[in-house]
Amino acid sequence: MISALKVSWALFLGLGLIMVGNGLGGSLVGIRTQVEDFGNTLTGFVVAGYFAGFFLGSAIVPKMLAKVGHVRVFAALAALASMTILVYPLIIDPYVWILMRILTGLAYAGLYIVVESWLNEKATNDTRGQILAIYLVVSMLGLASGQLILNLYDPANFQLFTIVSVMISVAALPVLISGARAPEFTAPESLGPIKLFKISPLGTVGMVMVGATAGMLIGMGPAYAYKMYGTSFASLFMVAIFVGGFLFTWPIGKLSDIFDRRKVIVLSASACVLIGILGLIFQDPGNLNNLQTYQEFYPIGEDLFSNRNLLLLIALLFGGVAMPLYSLCIAHTNDYLNSKQMVAASSTMIMGNGLGAMFGPNIAGFAMDMFGTPGYFWSLIAINLIFVGFGIYRMTRRPSLPAEQQGPFVAIDSRMSAAGVTALRPDLEWPETDQDSDLMHCHPDFEVDEDDAPEATVPEAKPAPENR
Repeated sequence: MISALKVSWALFLGLGLIMVGNGLGGSLVGIRTQVEDFGNTLTGFVVAGYFAGFFLGSAIVPKMLAKVGHVRVFAALAALASMTILVYPLIIDPYVWILMRILTGLAYAGLYIVVESWLNEKATNDTRGQILAIYLVVSMLGLASGQLILNLYDPANFQLFTIVSVMISVAALPVLISGARAPEFTAPESLGPIKLFKISPLGTVGMVMVGATAGMLIGMGPAYAYKMYGTSFASLFMVAIFVGGFLFTWPIGKLSDIFDRRKVIVLSASACVLIGILGLIFQDPGNLNNLQTYQEFYPIGEDLFSNRNLLLLIALLFGGVAMPLYSLCIAHTNDYLNSKQMVAASSTMIMGNGLGAMFGPNIAGFAMDMFGTPGYFWSLIAINLIFVGFGIYRMTRRPSLPAEQQGPFVAIDSRMSAAGVTALRPDLEWPETDQDSDLMHCHPDFEVDEDDAPEATVPEAKPAPENR
């Protein structure tokens, strides 16, 4: 792991700062919509704008990379992300904010794609798993740290927006001056959603359900938590969700390697329903108008079993069982694909996840307007009940795949692009880059004839299971 860090520390530093900025910015905008009294339904549209932009960016940015190159695209998108966050305190208008969130999502999608391309360029088959592990740790630490920065200043003022802008600008420095050569980038071909559904109905539908859950849980989480107990609680609420996902993903993933993966998926979604029901116990305290937009960081140990701390526990548990579902659905789908199909299917699965995430905040916002703050958990319960029902139905339609025929579970960050999901998988063997070729590419006087340029490669295919 030390060797992986030595060759990629600048990229990870930049990635970490991007995650801090993204985590802080997303929660800050969610809280500020409540401060400005936009209403929950309109807040849902503002939040959904980010996921819509991320969805668009995943389709647009690969084409930009092919035309312009990695360095220029990264610099342009970093500037876009740094600029859009500064518009919010200048123009207090929900429709302007929706547009800014769309542009922000597009920018972050592109930034992740570029960083993942460079990380893949530096990875070997021996270090690919280490790089993915570091990626997951950096992602969690960055997102969680961003939530805690919410406590530094009043979100009703401009300082926190400025901090996000500075974070993104600083993040660009280590990436752009790292000296890494521009990697060869080939966007993975898409396996059509209808064909993918025929291969793995549960995995395909599951990715949409997981996306909707994430859009509700993470997108509307800051607004919900702020309405309950204010800014400092909202920051801890979001930290609990991310930490729970980080802690539970590996154990749940290992269980899916031992038992029928569909059962683990259904049980995890069922746990989301049960934990969501527990969340309904916490009613709206009705003191939003009495809350100051900024409070000092409250001590957790003051009353260990207070409603606030118990709700934080609910957030930790819900994040713990909900966030692994993303990787579980990918792993389940990959169990019925060969390696070449995995590459093609990745973009379709992430597209389905993005569609779900676009609609999730809207559903949660509408539910919160209908039922008050408990509508947040009602929406999470409803979407996971549908998921559980479909999972049980699919278990009656096709026999389970023996555990020994299942592929290994690989933890995947939901913010990773389709290219990153496949390129950084440690269970796939990719052709190693020739070091002499690297040197020749880096040399300014060396030119490559187009006829001699290396063709895009995919990992060696594993046979797909016969019983589909």
